[in-house]
Amino acid sequence: MILTNQKIELIGLSKEELKEELVKIGEKAFRAKQIWHWLYHQGETDFAKMSSLSKDLREKLPEHFTITRPEIIKEQNSEDRTRKWLLQFNDREKIETVYIPEEDRGAVCISTQVGCAVGCKFCNTGCQGLTRNLTAAEIVSQFMVARDSYGEWPTPTDTTRYLSNVVVMGMGEPLHNTNETIKALKILTDPDGIGLSKRRVTLSTSGVASRITKIASELGVKLALSLHAPNNKIRDSIMPINKKFKIEEVLDACKEYQNITGARQYITMEYVMLDGINDAPEHARELVKIMKQRNLGVKFNLIPFNPWEGSEFKCSSRNKIVKFSRILEDAGFSAPVRVSRGQDISAACGQLKTKESKSET
Repeated sequence: MILTNQKIELIGLSKEELKEELVKIGEKAFRAKQIWHWLYHQGETDFAKMSSLSKDLREKLPEHFTITRPEIIKEQNSEDRTRKWLLQFNDREKIETVYIPEEDRGAVCISTQVGCAVGCKFCNTGCQGLTRNLTAAEIVSQFMVARDSYGEWPTPTDTTRYLSNVVVMGMGEPLHNTNETIKALKILTDPDGIGLSKRRVTLSTSGVASRITKIASELGVKLALSLHAPNNKIRDSIMPINKKFKIEEVLDACKEYQNITGARQYITMEYVMLDGINDAPEHARELVKIMKQRNLGVKFNLIPFNPWEGSEFKCSSRNKIVKFSRILEDAGFSAPVRVSRGQDISAACGQLKTKESKSET
């Protein structure tokens, strides 16, 4: 939980924690369900407007609690309707949140850390290092900022909501902040509030093998693995985490995840296309081999590298990417090429924060 001027921030509390805090101030625990509805179904930030509560309770709550959002430092809108926010928390640390639109709906890409300790060489965020973990409140509030921005309160039904999905693919490695990430996603998928379907939430990890099964057993959301290489030699060179968790161990953990969640729960293998590094036909054939060895149900997401200032990498040519995709698809795997979004607003993770930091120096 977050303490703001000795008041307890309600966003980010679990239902049980909310009940406990209400009991501490002499209120009945059942009031928690009413307040939860106002927080996460109505999106209300003003206690005085919580009309189903008694007047006395509405006056009492702000003496002990607060409902806040992170400060929006910058909002950018792309020509392709991508929207990006640079958000600042109470300690003045900043993170990024992005809305990625599709034809009739879209996904909110949320962050779990300020910076990242994994240090993937092709990732802008990874080059910033880790400052701290985000709390569940700070993770949840990113989605709520997006909801505020699009006026999606009260929570619409699954068939009408515009912000329909959450992808935990922003700044940070979520499995280095496992407990707060799990807590936040339980709030986002709670049917009494925001009510996102678990099928519409995807958590992406760089491969913290020891914690993948925890996500399967406690959340059951979709899993994406930032794979980016077909073998340990290449992965070691671009992803330092591979020196701790080798590809074989990570894929075995993915298989266990699939055993827990069900064979129909396909895992997305994210693969950034780096010219001359991981984009040769033999690399695609290696990928086919290691997936079929484990009988893993996967689909590939081929990502053209989005260059950023100071990066040593270049994006693979379109011809190389198409050929790579065809090899995977001919072997029976779905392997679409991701359409780059928001390039005119630096929508790749970490770019907006980097630019803002430079402007402050």
